[in-house]
Amino acid sequence: MEKFAKINFLGASGIVTGSKFLIETSEKNIMIDCGMFQGLKELRQLNWSNLPIDVNAIDIVLLTHGHLDHVGYLPRLLQQGFSGKIVGTAPTMAITEIILKDSAKIQEEEAEQANKEKYSKHKPALPFYTVKEAEETIKLFETQVPDKWINLSEHIKYRFQYNGHIIGATFIEIDINNKRFVFSGDIGRYNDYLLYQPKQPEWADFLFIESTYGNKLHPKEDVEEKLTSIILETLQKKGNLIIPSFAVERLQTLMYILWQLYKKNKIPNIPIFIDSPMGYNVLNVFKRFPQWHKLSDSEYKDMCNHVNIVESYRETWETIDDKRSKIVIAGSGMVTGGRVLTYLKQLIDEPSTTVLLVGYQAEGTRGRLLLDGAHEIRFFGKYYPVKATIDSIESLSAHADQNDLLNWMSSIKNIPEKVYLIHGEPTALDAFRVKIQDQHHWNVIIPKLTDVDKVII
Repeated sequence: MEKFAKINFLGASGIVTGSKFLIETSEKNIMIDCGMFQGLKELRQLNWSNLPIDVNAIDIVLLTHGHLDHVGYLPRLLQQGFSGKIVGTAPTMAITEIILKDSAKIQEEEAEQANKEKYSKHKPALPFYTVKEAEETIKLFETQVPDKWINLSEHIKYRFQYNGHIIGATFIEIDINNKRFVFSGDIGRYNDYLLYQPKQPEWADFLFIESTYGNKLHPKEDVEEKLTSIILETLQKKGNLIIPSFAVERLQTLMYILWQLYKKNKIPNIPIFIDSPMGYNVLNVFKRFPQWHKLSDSEYKDMCNHVNIVESYRETWETIDDKRSKIVIAGSGMVTGGRVLTYLKQLIDEPSTTVLLVGYQAEGTRGRLLLDGAHEIRFFGKYYPVKATIDSIESLSAHADQNDLLNWMSSIKNIPEKVYLIHGEPTALDAFRVKIQDQHHWNVIIPKLTDVDKVII
């Protein structure tokens, strides 16, 4: 009698964010990633709906990495009855703990502010989850080492494999009845400043591959040269350079590059302020897990000593009031929340300000609006005119581009039964589908949100 596995596409299907996939089998039910939707309002509203599955029946959640769109829904999963294990590599679980606590704190603060200033339609406005709920979630965390097969049941085993992108990130291989399911997670770059290059899968019966840049090649720009030019221009204008940054990886990469530019005498000793409590905590993860990145202990220390860490909200205001030209790196990377909003609220209407976007900007985020040339931007219920210079460095993205993605797949020795393109916007998904079919003649599928596929195992 034929056995089947049921694959539920609960996020990052036809869209980039909200990564969630459930494999149901007769032995175990395995969820891969459990992320929040970000960007467009109609997507964010999906976060508040219960999942269309029996959450109680999920045995285990495996995490590819610790970004919010891959882990941010976990406390809601618990609210809906999940009580199994949540497993990832040690750095991934450390990052996930930081992100969940930080995210819960921001949500509590924003709900409180919305209720106080009455700018929310919801009465009362509620946090998506609380710090207490985040802490309950963290109690279910377990860590596993990469490269080691872990048995889940008689016919099911899994392993994590190094994938670049951010510290701790992996792709996940799951063998079910000798059929291999490969979940790419987010694939890193092959020439990253801080991380080693991703490993590559060698076999995949069912391949789930991210397609964020499935239709693009990263520009061949000289990051150091462009950053130097922007900094020197900011100094000339006697202004401020504000860099909204993802707290995990991007912030540490920027710190490293700025320290290197100073060491090479390309820029003067301009004050650099790091205003991201989460980013500071992630720096400690780099210290705890040196085998996961390229930095030596002395490089790590020198890099950290070169910047000013902003530790309190009071210091945020002191930094804003500081009249010197300066660089401020603050979360969040898509300008969706965090400390960067305080800086932009005060400084985005000044022509001497430059805002530098350094990562993927999802549709519907403030970062995408700025990138697309918005003349005004809304913070905390009010509109502010955009008079600052808006610039971007695309090639600092931590995501593989189309060539990197094709290269990552190139070691697969067999012909997969199905290749599912996930984690991409429609144009990227379609362009990548055509490219794979032209190069490999594989069976490529673009699943939609809430699709269910049944495969023989």
